[in-house]
Order: sequence, then structure tokens, then C-alpha cells
Amino acid sequence: MKLISSLYTFDSTLEKFECRLIICLLSLMIILSFGQMLSRNLFHQALVWGDILLRQLVLWTGFLGASLAIRQNKHISIDAFSIFIPANSKKNVITFTRIATAIISGFLAWAAWSFVKFEKESESILFLDLPVWIFQLILPYSFITIALRFLLYSTKNQNKESTQDNL
Repeated sequence: MKLISSLYTFDSTLEKFECRLIICLLSLMIILSFGQMLSRNLFHQALVWGDILLRQLVLWTGFLGASLAIRQNKHISIDAFSIFIPANSKKNVITFTRIATAIISGFLAWAAWSFVKFEKESESILFLDLPVWIFQLILPYSFITIALRFLLYSTKNQNKESTQDNL
């Protein structure tokens, strides 16, 4: 039980860090895109790498947001069959679904890590002599975090309202 409690504490700390990081990334995206617009309209030139960096920031923000959505139980879920599941079985179905999703996310994390390793070996450069693989590290991180969160919250006690929200 102490391990589970420690994992919940770690996850709470991680959530705070991810929230702050998203705020920083969004702020940087706003400043950079506004600067690009001003630069193009006033000086008829812009940072060559500005749009590339913005795309990478969108990727990071999206994956961090997905991880936070899992943590806050606000992720997208398909509930097409939930009306056919008996009320006494919904908790078991939710637990099974979360564990299955954790396993799939684990496979995706492994694939993303393989992709990052491949990019590192190929020594591809994105801009300003920065390698592509640095920007792609968000992929395995987010899939690992998603997998661990689904696994961690599959054991969490579910009340009736949260069970209905999840299906």
C-alpha cells in the first residue's frame, strides 16, 4: 500500500510539473507566433526556424495535454456499448479497459522509443544544429506516462458517477 501511495504522490507532483510546462510552452507559442506575424508584416521577413519550432511545440503541448487528460480523467472514451453492460459489471469493464489501454500504451511507448533511437542514429538535424530526436523525446515519455497512469488508476476505487463518466 505504501508503494501505491508513493506512486499517487509522484503522479501528483508530475501533474504539477506538466501543467507548468504546458503553460510555458503555450506562452512561448503565443510569443513566437505573434513575433513571426509582426516580423512578416512589418519587416517582410521572419525567423526561418520559427514555424518549425512552433510545430514541435504544438506536438509537445498535445502529448503533455493527453497525459494530463488521463490524470484528470478527462480523456476521450468511447461509450457505444456502455448501455448494454449491466450496472454491476461496469466497474470490472472499466478496470479491464484501463489495463488493456495501459498495455497498448506500453507498446506504443516501446515503438516511440525505437523511433527516437533510429532518429538519433541517423543524426537528422531539425534546425539550428539541434537534432530531431531531442524534440521527439515527448513521444515515449507521454506514452509511458499514459500507460502508467491508466495502470495506476485502474486500481483506484471508483464511485458510481466516475464509473458512468468513464464508459
